[in-house]
Amino acid sequence: MLLKGIGKGLAKTREALRGRLGALFSRGKDSPETMEGLEEMLIEADIGVETTMEIMERLERALKGHENTMEVARGIIRDAFLDALKPLEAPLSIDSRPYCIMVVGVNGVGKTTLIGKLAHRFRKEGLKVVIGASDTFRAAAIEQLEEWGKRTGSEVVKHEEGSDPGAVAFDTVKAAQARGADIAIIDTGGRLHTKVNLMEELKKVKRVMGKALSGAPHEILLVIDATTGQNALQQALTFHRELGITGMAITKLDGTAKGGILVAIGKEVGIPIRYIGVGEGVDDLMDFRAEEFVEALLS
Repeated sequence: MLLKGIGKGLAKTREALRGRLGALFSRGKDSPETMEGLEEMLIEADIGVETTMEIMERLERALKGHENTMEVARGIIRDAFLDALKPLEAPLSIDSRPYCIMVVGVNGVGKTTLIGKLAHRFRKEGLKVVIGASDTFRAAAIEQLEEWGKRTGSEVVKHEEGSDPGAVAFDTVKAAQARGADIAIIDTGGRLHTKVNLMEELKKVKRVMGKALSGAPHEILLVIDATTGQNALQQALTFHRELGITGMAITKLDGTAKGGILVAIGKEVGIPIRYIGVGEGVDDLMDFRAEEFVEALLS
């Protein structure tokens, strides 16, 4: 199911990698032009400079003396991708009640929709969910969460538009405790990772949740839009530095994403990838599995 879901979205990167490998090695197994072309290909796929340099070093050592060099190269690239991604394969573990999830990210990455899909998923598992509409400056976000609440049978805690996001987060955690909920999911307003004052507001929401329940939030989930390429890497680095991100959800892999950005994030940030979004349907939120992802990227 995962391979089928992300196969289309990763087709752009997959076809580019496969086509370039074939074209490059038709010139000669390890000519300077071939090696330069491979390096360019990897960087264009958003793999990241550090990982690209490591792959090139492996390739230069391994290609000497091999006749089937394209297959050797593909195998080395696959192994390098797995080395970066396998440690990030860590499904969410709900080990307390209520388990409080704070969802963060920049504008437009799909946070509110992801929260709805998470609620749907948890409800299918028989868990009771409370959702907090802490994106109080966007009426559409509150309305969207209310709709998801109706669809999934989840309670939604909200205040008036423009009210204090921290107060909504506090009340959501308290409501989850009072109702005997298993999960509390807190939406937050989209925050540009370059705006200090907005990041400070997120820190306040985090602190307030800890006051409502010791240990909360148990998960700070960063939502990343895979189509934004290297900017996604900068978002991950900044949010992690400021908030201490514990997990990531990568959305829009069904679009025109260059899937290599996951490799760059894995190598340079090292935060577990909990979920990947592979479509618009409520069930199109999948646990991240490194081997299947790399297979879809390179097969």
